[in-house]
Amino acid sequence: MALIGVFDSGVGGLSILDEALRQLPQHDYIYLADSANAPYGEKSSEWIAARSLSLCRYLAGKGCDAIVLACNTATAEAIKQIRTEIAIPIIGVEPGIKPAAMQSQNNIVGVLATEATLKSDKFNALLNTLPNDCQFIKQAGAGLVPLIESGKADSEATLELLAGHLEPIQDAGADTLVLGCTHYPFLRKAIRKLLGESITLIDTSDAVVRQLRRQLDILKPSDSNSEFGSVLLLSSKNENLLLSMAQDLMSADLASHLVKAQFLGEVR
Repeated sequence: MALIGVFDSGVGGLSILDEALRQLPQHDYIYLADSANAPYGEKSSEWIAARSLSLCRYLAGKGCDAIVLACNTATAEAIKQIRTEIAIPIIGVEPGIKPAAMQSQNNIVGVLATEATLKSDKFNALLNTLPNDCQFIKQAGAGLVPLIESGKADSEATLELLAGHLEPIQDAGADTLVLGCTHYPFLRKAIRKLLGESITLIDTSDAVVRQLRRQLDILKPSDSNSEFGSVLLLSSKNENLLLSMAQDLMSADLASHLVKAQFLGEVR
């Protein structure tokens, strides 16, 4: 049995944890939500890199065998440095623009992500590896993360803001939409309401967890007799709210796991 850290700026990474509990329920998890500082996408590159490194060091210090950096912004800004300084597997997330380009029928792909992700060198380097005949309509989802963090993913305010962000993508005729932030899978219902069922939605949670599985198989093949491991939810803002949102947003049967929620406190 492994101990796996899952780190995000807030509740978005619960979409990754949800998939991890579906594929790898036998392991123990620490989910760290830095909700007191969310959203990361509007902060400086230097701040994001320093904070992400500190929190990953904290998780490594708790004995994690691997860490999933379940935040597109933190991955884009910090993963190279984190991998240099922390000697355990670090699995990042990035917008699924490559599978989107492969799946699009009309070669017009919308990318909804944070401003920091869209401007990052890592994202643009990935973009430059893709065919020139595919048009990417990049749109920053400003304001969406705070609404999701406050439990308003399905509210009229979120729907109205999301409609404005999706308008350029819709006007361009995109047939595929990349959900380029781990918070955005929780907007699937709202996106379908606005764009209908015909557009293909791409998120990479399944691919991220498959990569985690490969790393764990190399690191420590499973010898656990337990069907379900434990889940510790840590929040830098409100641990009870994090627990409530995990119960509301995740499809995994949390009742099958030993779940605890704690306040994170100060991390240096």
